[in-house]
Amino acid sequence: MGPEDKYSQIFEHLNLAPVLSALGKKNHRGRPEKLNIPAMIYSLLIAKMENIEFVSALVRRLIHSHEFRVQCRFTGSDNIPSQSSYSRLIHALEQTGMLEQLQDRLVTSALEEGFVSGTHLAVDSSMVEAWDCQFSESASKRRAARREQKKHEAPVAEQLQLEHPETEPKTVNEPLKKPRYSKPGRPSQAEKERRREEMEAYEQSLGPFQKTIEAMLPYTYDELLTALPRQAARCDKKNTKGRMTSYYGFKANLLVDTNSQYILSGLWSSANPNDQRMAVVLLKGLLLKFPMLKVKHILGDKGYDCAAIYQLIHSLGAYPAIALIHHKDPPAGMNLDYTPVCTQGHAYRYDSFDAKYETLKYTRPSECQGCALSGSDCQKVFKIRIQTDLRLHSYPARGSERFTELYKKRTAVERVFAYLKEYFGMKRTRHRGVRASVDFQLSTLAYNLSKFALDKLNQQLRNSQQIA
Repeated sequence: MGPEDKYSQIFEHLNLAPVLSALGKKNHRGRPEKLNIPAMIYSLLIAKMENIEFVSALVRRLIHSHEFRVQCRFTGSDNIPSQSSYSRLIHALEQTGMLEQLQDRLVTSALEEGFVSGTHLAVDSSMVEAWDCQFSESASKRRAARREQKKHEAPVAEQLQLEHPETEPKTVNEPLKKPRYSKPGRPSQAEKERRREEMEAYEQSLGPFQKTIEAMLPYTYDELLTALPRQAARCDKKNTKGRMTSYYGFKANLLVDTNSQYILSGLWSSANPNDQRMAVVLLKGLLLKFPMLKVKHILGDKGYDCAAIYQLIHSLGAYPAIALIHHKDPPAGMNLDYTPVCTQGHAYRYDSFDAKYETLKYTRPSECQGCALSGSDCQKVFKIRIQTDLRLHSYPARGSERFTELYKKRTAVERVFAYLKEYFGMKRTRHRGVRASVDFQLSTLAYNLSKFALDKLNQQLRNSQQIA
């Protein structure tokens, strides 16, 4: 397809009426609007598809290419927006959250059309480097030097206030200092009670992303989204070779349908929060956005192996399929997949799953057919309820062929990350702070729009072939 035909097919399914209602003028008084807001949004999406990284490059192309202006839906009477105009639009999109609503409406349309089943979902995260990563170290040193200089130049009254911080009122979001006790000897009962009260007050002052993952579960999706850190930060993680590497930037977190590879939900955060915390936010918002979904399995790698994640997935009516981290050796009579083994060390075969009682059924291994111990010391059938330990026992059972085939579908989310970084401009972000989340939402929206347009074209082609 030519560019004009391609973009017309893609933007046909994008309804910008809610965006214009949120960003437009509230009344007809005052100076008229001189900017074509829909064309500016189209141009930002086309910039993602054309790998135009900078807003300045986008403005230059609009100025020098009449064909590109037509593709972005600018008319001859429209003024070419400046970089400042695009900056104000990005800020407004971030403040209103309209891009996330457009994404949810598009996924809902894909569900209604039957393009998305939602049976098997995969969750994963990927790092996105910030543009100013090479300047982060020197900039942080300069900021620290300026703070130290201001501290020495402060007047005497301000220095006295800093020497007695307990007299200053603390803000609501500022956590208390963690109490430390270094006094030797056994504390008295009154001292124990005082320490317990201090520790409880400290834990209450922590934000949702500073608490344990289990303590994050009672929070609602909106509360977690409000407290989500979105500033660029430095993070250490292991690469594919197992070596620790450090990078400065953000983290993109996705929840993807494995069959259709649609992005159902995405979050943009700092690089600091681990994958398990971001999975809590994604899963809490899943059924809130798409209550019609009937999820059967949620797939994840070892980074999501946490008891709280298993509990949250099970509360959604789904079953987790997550690779297991072995913190300790399995008990006697079980292998590393927590499958029963016979006295000769042969693993029992996974047979079936009873959904009513949530019970896994294992039958005697084929190697035990001619064994002399099969009648007495070798049990014929094992039944294990997954509720005994949601982390260790999953449906289908780990180590079985069904689990292996199901877990292979998790690579869909990795392919989506590859598409986003290679074809939709998510390799790194030029924006800073919370505005970088708009850059991420534009990439995911352009990806889902392209997939939806392609599915609609394929559907029309199949219908025309059936009629013919």
